[in-house]
Amino acid sequence: MKIVFAGSPEFAVPALERLAATGKVVAVVTQPDKPAGRKKILTPTPVKVRAQELGLPVYAFEKIKNEVAVLKELDADVMITCAYGQLLTQDVLNCFSGGVWNIHASLLPEFRGASPISSAILAGKEYTGVTVMRTELSLDTGAMLLVKRCSAEGMTCGELTSKLSVLGAEAAVETVELLEKGDVQTLIQDEEKATYCKKIKKADGKIDFARSSRDIYRLIKAFSPEPAAYCLFNGGVFNVFDCEYAESVQGNNGEVVRADKKGITVKCGDGCITFTEVQPAGGKRMRAADFVNGRKIKAGDVLD
Repeated sequence: MKIVFAGSPEFAVPALERLAATGKVVAVVTQPDKPAGRKKILTPTPVKVRAQELGLPVYAFEKIKNEVAVLKELDADVMITCAYGQLLTQDVLNCFSGGVWNIHASLLPEFRGASPISSAILAGKEYTGVTVMRTELSLDTGAMLLVKRCSAEGMTCGELTSKLSVLGAEAAVETVELLEKGDVQTLIQDEEKATYCKKIKKADGKIDFARSSRDIYRLIKAFSPEPAAYCLFNGGVFNVFDCEYAESVQGNNGEVVRADKKGITVKCGDGCITFTEVQPAGGKRMRAADFVNGRKIKAGDVLD
């Protein structure tokens, strides 16, 4: 079996590595190099970097829909996609007799769309996972080939992304094994249970201290490490990367009720939440306890 792998971010790298180890990957497709950092240096995707290290041919198509002739020349049986980042046309799908199969980071039909991992955390899901589905023209609606589940409790988006990335790599290998055996038994998604999620933005991460501690906890976890949940302190943006539930203490919403070695405990709608990892405006990411030790914040201060 000849495979084309399509992916872009770090999340897709383990799947690329596992598939490349089979010796069946004939080419890798990824997004074009893009400017990154303050100096806007043109930077390749993590998938492109790893594919080149593995000695695989790489195609960074500006628009894959315009490259059907190139795809046909590869003469591959299937395409495996993982967080590739471009929509595929029917002409692209037709290039692969064995189909195009996508590794999606949710338990479909839940959280179709651009931010399935953050959305699962925001929704308080105890479990999430990855689904391998046949790619269709509509968004994440294809028949499911296999599903792998894992716990999502207490994790930040970064932690859960790493976990699902490894799970996705396992799913990629299992997918190829099933396709080679001709064991393609798929399950149609239940449209009545379908939910959708959009790309999250920095503005969506503003903490409202009138909300419950549960809602704030989920928001912080879902937006960590990026774009990061935040509030305002002394007129500047105060990013929060991690937190814990705290015992309820009297105070006004947004008031710092305790600042100690455990972190920064803030009153919210129905109780308190303790920030354990933060980044003040103009500063670096640090343990909240270190920010407290520097006498930068104290009980009685107010966050907005």
